[in-house]
Amino acid sequence: MSARPTAKIYRGTPRNLRLLANAIKKGEVVGVPTETVYGLAGDALNVQAVKKIFRAKGRPSNDPLIVHLHSLAQLDALAETSPAVEKLARAFWPGPLTLVLPKKPAVPGLVTSGRPSVAVRIPRHPLFLALLRACARPLAAPSANPFGYISPTSAAHVRDGLGKKIRYILDGGTCDIGVESTILDLRDPRHPAILRPGAIARRAIERVLRMPVAAAHDEIVTSTQAAVAPGLLARHYSPRTPIELHEKLKPATTSSTREAFLFFQRPAKLPAGCTAINTFALTKNGALSNAAKTLFATLRKLDAGQWTKIHAERAPGDSALALAINDRLTRAAAKR
Repeated sequence: MSARPTAKIYRGTPRNLRLLANAIKKGEVVGVPTETVYGLAGDALNVQAVKKIFRAKGRPSNDPLIVHLHSLAQLDALAETSPAVEKLARAFWPGPLTLVLPKKPAVPGLVTSGRPSVAVRIPRHPLFLALLRACARPLAAPSANPFGYISPTSAAHVRDGLGKKIRYILDGGTCDIGVESTILDLRDPRHPAILRPGAIARRAIERVLRMPVAAAHDEIVTSTQAAVAPGLLARHYSPRTPIELHEKLKPATTSSTREAFLFFQRPAKLPAGCTAINTFALTKNGALSNAAKTLFATLRKLDAGQWTKIHAERAPGDSALALAINDRLTRAAAKR
C-alpha cells in the first residue's frame, strides 16, 4: 500500500475557499488559520467529521472542542444565550474570546465530551471567517497538531504535525496573537469565571459585564475526567524536550553545553553559561505581544535542536498575555 500523500497547502483565493468549503460540507477536515493558533476544522454537527478531528489529532474524547461561528445569529441553534452573552459578543467578537454556555440538543455530545455545555466563539481571522460563511455551518476546530504537542502558528507547522493525517490546509500566514483564546465560563451568568487565560483580559470582561469575574486558577483535569473546556489538562502544549521553568534565568547554575536557555527578553549581555548558540529569547524589546506571537514557534525550534533540556523564563507581570504565556509554559513543563 502506498503512503498517504502529504497535505496540500492552499492559498486563500476565492476558488480555494469554495473548494475547501465543499470538502468540509462532505465531511472532510481542514487545517485553518485563526488569529490565535491554527485549528483543525470540521462540521461541528456532523459526528463523522468530528470523529475525524479526534482521530487525526489522537485527541482523547474527554477533551472537548470549541465551535466556531461566523455570526451571532448562528448561536441560538447551539447554545442558551443571555444578556451577558450579547454584551460580550458586541464587545469582543469577532475575537479571541471563547464562551462556555449551556448547549442545545443540536450539538453532538462528542463535541462537548458528553457535558451539557458547549464552548463557542467567532474568530477574527478574515480567511477563516470567509470559510465559515462559505460553509454556512458551525465548525469545530481544536488546534491543528498532534494532541498535547506544541500548538501550530503557521501552515508549515500544521503540515509538519498532521501532514500525513489530513488532506487540506488553508494558509493564512503567521497567527497574529500566537496563544489560544481566553475561555470564559458563562454557564451561570451570575458567576462568570476565566477557565483559560488568553489575550482578552479579565478586567476588560469585568468592565463589559459590570460585575466581578473569577480569575483563572491552575485547573487540573485528569486523564479520565471530562473537561468543561479545552486546554485544562495538566500537561499540554508540550515539546518532547524537557522544560524547566524559572522566574529569572541564572544560566551559570549549570555546566551543560547541551541545555538551551529561553529568556523572555534577550539580555543586553550574555550571562555566564550562555553562548550565542544556546541562548534564545521570546522578544527583543520586551513586548508581550511579540513574546506571545513567537512562543510556540520558538518552542518548536528548540525541540528540533537536540537539546537535553530547555530552561525557560516566565513572562513578567500579570497582564492578560503574561498570564497566558505563563499558563502555556507551565503546562508545557508539566511532568509526563
